[in-house]
Amino acid sequence: MTLKSHASMRTHHRADGPRARCPRAATTIACAAALLLPPALLLPGHAQTPGAARPPASAAPASAATPASAATPPGTAQRAPSAADARRSEPVGCLIEPSVVVDVGSPVIGVIERVQVERGDIVRKGQVIAQLDAKVERAAVAVAVARAQSEAEVASAVQAQEFARRKQERNESLYRQNYISNQALDQAATESRLADAKFSQAQEQRVMAAQEVKLARAQLAQRTIYSPVSGVVVERYLSSGERVEEKPIVRLAAIDPLRVELILPSTQFGRIRVGQSARVQPDLPGAGEHPARVSVVDRVVDPASNTFRVRLELPNSGFGLPSGLRCKVAFDG
Repeated sequence: MTLKSHASMRTHHRADGPRARCPRAATTIACAAALLLPPALLLPGHAQTPGAARPPASAAPASAATPASAATPPGTAQRAPSAADARRSEPVGCLIEPSVVVDVGSPVIGVIERVQVERGDIVRKGQVIAQLDAKVERAAVAVAVARAQSEAEVASAVQAQEFARRKQERNESLYRQNYISNQALDQAATESRLADAKFSQAQEQRVMAAQEVKLARAQLAQRTIYSPVSGVVVERYLSSGERVEEKPIVRLAAIDPLRVELILPSTQFGRIRVGQSARVQPDLPGAGEHPARVSVVDRVVDPASNTFRVRLELPNSGFGLPSGLRCKVAFDG
């Protein structure tokens, strides 16, 4: 290779070097950056000041980091949590149950004359549920009343008492006149005392007759079955004409108030107090939240599950809520 060709190649290399990318007059810092940075970063919007940190190639623009749906529309104020919301605990699953479930039977054996309720009926405390056949008991009441109202026995005892007293007085007068013996006087006195005893016995029997009236009426009352609670009829087991012994006639459930049962982990023990208020959300469309109050907190933790049970009392005036619903409960404070 000649000297001339070598010099030509050196001149061509200098023309393609870094200086070729910067005009001779561009002696500014921007030109220096153009010489140091790759051409891909020199696109519009990528020029940077020397010394500034370059973002990673994978980083997205700040505007893309926030979804459009998360942005608050202009003029719309976000709702700040209230103090009640801050104090309320996280909802816990629970179950709504009747406060009392009663199987209503008969205290005596008998045949059902009629049942006056059906499943689903609302009953009040003291309402008649069923009536047993009570012909014999009604007759017994009538007899007892007649005996108690009878005055013949007492009147007879009064007459016998007065006669014995008059006889004793006459015999005492005759004895003082020595017309009768001492034995006759003693007999008259004994008869008077016997008459007094019969009068007392007649009065006692009259009192006992009045008590027998009460007994007969109580036995008659046992033939009528009353509701012990206010609630709803859950099930009807027997009908008219059937014999009732040990089997119940109906099952009743008291649903005012309702009972809310839930299980909490032992970490919550001590935070729940009897009397503490709570909000119950039944799993029923349109039911809304209902206020309740803690009535029972178990003092024993189950070792197997490390949990304890809590019971709440939920007012249900008008029987608006049914029992058996699942629910969520959040404690206040």
